[in-house]
Amino acid sequence: MTAYSLPDAARFFGITPARLRYWERSSLVRPSAGADAAPAFGFRDLVCIKAILVLLDHGVPLRRIRRTVDAVRERIPELDQPVAQLRVWIDGSDRVVVRHGDALYEPSGQMVIDFTLAPARPDDVAALRAPDPAAEPDPETALEWFERGCRLDARPATFEQAAEAYRHALEADPDFADAHCNLGAIHHQRDERDAARGCYEAALRCDALHVEANLNLAGILEEENRSEAALSHYKAALRADPLRTDAHLATALLYEKLGVRRRAREHWRRYLQCAPAGAWAEIAKKRVDEAD
Repeated sequence: MTAYSLPDAARFFGITPARLRYWERSSLVRPSAGADAAPAFGFRDLVCIKAILVLLDHGVPLRRIRRTVDAVRERIPELDQPVAQLRVWIDGSDRVVVRHGDALYEPSGQMVIDFTLAPARPDDVAALRAPDPAAEPDPETALEWFERGCRLDARPATFEQAAEAYRHALEADPDFADAHCNLGAIHHQRDERDAARGCYEAALRCDALHVEANLNLAGILEEENRSEAALSHYKAALRADPLRTDAHLATALLYEKLGVRRRAREHWRRYLQCAPAGAWAEIAKKRVDEAD
């Protein structure tokens, strides 16, 4: 079975790894594949992720999706992967029902009759509509503000709205590492390096092994020729996620830059173990073969 790492699954759907990681931490999605204790997402897990995105696109708040999933797990425990079975009504409401066999139920477990479902299946690959924050009620919690930011930070046109959402999340929860990191990424894409660095450092004060914050801060430090400091953050990212391919790649390249080829080869080999195909895999093979 093909399995995707968390960063690859996030990239597949065009969402940030931090957003998907938060869904995983809160058990909204549960990776069912993996090796060496690293979470990985199989095809059925991808269907669950797509189902969440479809519901969000139809205006269903994340907090309602969470409550629905919790209720279904409690009342219909035999239902496998309830997230993938959630559906919305075609009349434009944000009411959610769940499919179980050939029947449809309310989250309470009561069967639903005499209605038509929206043709928005989890495996529908149609493009999602861009969110309209003006049409949404203001979030109430740090997580809800974070989710709004995640929905807005994919396009430069909505960067400022996304940044504002992350700031609200941090007002509600100053220790929200993912919100610090995502706000830093917006500053980074705007080439506001000092602001980005401050956000990444704030994220690491909340969570010293935050993968994206370590990688992003290492990138800034490497661009400033602070190689040893950058290397320490790449190592921190790999301690948190030993199978993170882009971390192995960046570490290998930095070791080569420093002339430490033996250590570079170690990371080229680890890269190949995690990603045996592709353009960088061919480069990695050459680097490993040069040593043999």
